[in-house]
Amino acid sequence: MAGRLRVGEVLRSAQNRDPSVPIIDGYRNIHYVTASHTLPQIQLSKGVNPMARPKNGKRRPAILIRSSPWKAGTAATPWHDVFDLENGRVRYFGDHRVDHTVPVGSTPGNAVLLEAFAEHRASTGVQRARAVPLFVFAAVSRNKTPKGYVQFCGLAVIEHVELIEQETEGRSFPNYRYDMTLLDLSADDERVDWAWIESRGNPGLAAIDTLAHAPHPWTEWVKGGQRTLRELRRRTPFPSGEDKPSLPPVLESGHESLGLFPPPRRSDSIASPSPTSTGSRERLTASMLMDRLTRLRVHQKNGQPSRHKPLALLWAISKIVAGEPRLAPWRQFRNEVGELLAEFGLPGSSVTPEYPFWHLQTSRLWELQGLPPEQSTKPHAATFDKFNPTAGLSQPVVHLLDDSLIRSQAIAVLRQTYLADVQQHALMERLALSGYESASGVTDDRGEQETGAGPASRRTVTLSRVVRDSELTNKVKSLHGDRCQVCSLQLSTRFSTYSEAAHIRGLGRPHNGPDTLSNLLVLCPNHHVQFDALAIYVATDDTVRMTADDTLVGQLRRHPAHQIDEAHLRYHRALCGRDGK
Repeated sequence: MAGRLRVGEVLRSAQNRDPSVPIIDGYRNIHYVTASHTLPQIQLSKGVNPMARPKNGKRRPAILIRSSPWKAGTAATPWHDVFDLENGRVRYFGDHRVDHTVPVGSTPGNAVLLEAFAEHRASTGVQRARAVPLFVFAAVSRNKTPKGYVQFCGLAVIEHVELIEQETEGRSFPNYRYDMTLLDLSADDERVDWAWIESRGNPGLAAIDTLAHAPHPWTEWVKGGQRTLRELRRRTPFPSGEDKPSLPPVLESGHESLGLFPPPRRSDSIASPSPTSTGSRERLTASMLMDRLTRLRVHQKNGQPSRHKPLALLWAISKIVAGEPRLAPWRQFRNEVGELLAEFGLPGSSVTPEYPFWHLQTSRLWELQGLPPEQSTKPHAATFDKFNPTAGLSQPVVHLLDDSLIRSQAIAVLRQTYLADVQQHALMERLALSGYESASGVTDDRGEQETGAGPASRRTVTLSRVVRDSELTNKVKSLHGDRCQVCSLQLSTRFSTYSEAAHIRGLGRPHNGPDTLSNLLVLCPNHHVQFDALAIYVATDDTVRMTADDTLVGQLRRHPAHQIDEAHLRYHRALCGRDGK
């Protein structure tokens, strides 16, 4: 009895949920399409609508996500979901609100999405076969009414989750933000067979057997996990037999949606975007981004490149990392970047934030808005003061920087190309980018209180640490006989031998790597320090090289029982500013 959902199709979601009626008001009835003899009717009344697990069943058949623009930005729904459908990305906000007194992860929507994220991050194909699929819908207006119609946007996997602070009516509150990948269903004729969901709800079927009805990209993701999402992500035009909804400008999160939602109200718009900015039509690639970052047109002073543009770009990236809007008003830019130039600029160089604010447009990475159209030459700082325009990274750049690997590589390229002589720790700490200084990231949150005096004073220290699996580290060190995988050194102790287990993609922020065998290397203390400090990296041919000049250090030794996830090695290379491929 099950039907098929087609990407881009608008369906009727009427209050009368009669599954026997195929067409209502000229549109297919979603309850007819998803009707089942064994599963309960789907719900689309909330933002997050989980289907219940059947009795004696361990799998949840599916989660249906609905996003509505009608209340976005209000006290009830203070967030703006972002749908970039043609590039296969969805940014979705959880259901915690300012008036909630329960923990942020315990609200119904957040609880079920965090549960789904844990399943989507599973390390084996057997575990991923049980993972719940996410069906993404958006409320749309049809027949002169904003209610009762939804558009099917696709099948999603949660790629990243972040705990954030949001604000409404001057009051802040915590919430979760979910970055999802929409799978490319073009090989399946843009359809998902609901028989797959029925089979997932059958406790008599093994999880692996339910994949017979699953779309091709889902089965590929089950095989390869998160590292395959880049290849499986939708990058084709969003299909729809309907008129495509109008494209909105910048949303609250700093992203431009290429799909569905109207913009929040803005009171500071003065002029259209600068014609020299990178438009949303350009298909910017990661390699193009790195090339433009390394080829900035910068002034030279005494043979040294100016730091104005690199510092401004690094500042702009830090705002994206912090979840702030990509376009910042001139007065904020003037104050914050001006302070950076005063502290980290070349000795004796002028503090002129207006220079990068305007001239970064030549990089084809930067956008400036809010100046009168007749302003075609470089304005004076007084002009910026008068109109307070906005500027920041262009939307294609922001889309790329949403990828943690590309973001890490971009930060490394700017630091190594233009800012190598700067006090790195002070700069990264100032920009709240300290986690990008090392492969381990930031792992400790400390609270200190001095407790007494004496020959040596004491402090009570509260630590928040990532819990590591000691059995994993013991296993991997045993496999390699406590020998470094780079130099084969085995350190002898009085009664035994010693080595260290290093996480390739650090567990700390912002890397948030997994504590798994595939994310570990066995190293001697020297190479552990160098690996963590990004002084050495593992190249694609398994040679280990110095980051500074590619000098050969050694060859990574492999063990057949220790399978290393190549995606983690690639991520570490990106942190080192090396080609992330």
